[in-house]
Amino acid sequence: MKDLVARINAEIETFKTESESLSEKGVKAAGARARKSSLELEKMFKEFRKVSIEESKK
Repeated sequence: MKDLVARINAEIETFKTESESLSEKGVKAAGARARKSSLELEKMFKEFRKVSIEESKK
């Protein structure tokens, strides 16, 4: 679970960096990278939810 949380935090930082590049600097390619990052976060959040439920049943 700790590994998953670390991966989520790293992906959040990537998303923040790319979204700031898009909004502040107008880098269009950063928008695509931010969208890709958001999809990865969605997958990781679903995985976190599953793991969290399993942990709570112990």
